[in-house]
Amino acid sequence: MCSLELAAEHQHLIEPEKRKLVCACDACALLFTTQAGTKLRRVPRRVRQLNNFRLADQQWGSLMIPIELAFFFNSSPQGRVVAFYPSPAGATESLLALESWNDIVSDNPVLAEMLPDVEALLVNRVGAARGVAPEYYIAPIDLCYRLVGLIRMHWRGLSGGTEMWREISAFFSALKQNAEVPKEMENA
Repeated sequence: MCSLELAAEHQHLIEPEKRKLVCACDACALLFTTQAGTKLRRVPRRVRQLNNFRLADQQWGSLMIPIELAFFFNSSPQGRVVAFYPSPAGATESLLALESWNDIVSDNPVLAEMLPDVEALLVNRVGAARGVAPEYYIAPIDLCYRLVGLIRMHWRGLSGGTEMWREISAFFSALKQNAEVPKEMENA
């Protein structure tokens, strides 16, 4: 924003109307900390791992997400929760109704604390069919789009290829390593 050269790890702002991420230095990002009445909102950097997250297979199925990887966030421009899943073409919005979302929030009150437009529930159920425990995070929206970019950049063939799956694994390993666990989610 101010033309200062940015480090590889830097802050992001988002323009909710366009879902456009903007890179910013720390000083510029601080200008958008309160987020009230501004076109841009500061994306937080905190990641929270939700160890005791409750999401039954039937609830997941009712969301009708075609793959086992998705993110959900409150969109202030749309006035509702929206769901996206990564694909080789980029972030794909699920246009299906999310009737069971309120039940999921009721089972997991931590979701009511997500900041609109800038934080998302990131769900990784990729290994669930093979007995790998699903992973759930409240993550900054820029990390969700980073995952989409990794998939788009590394996708090969029909199933994504070995390199893409290695990148996804590394992404979630780093996410887990850097995540905090909210007190209400500690006993897992």
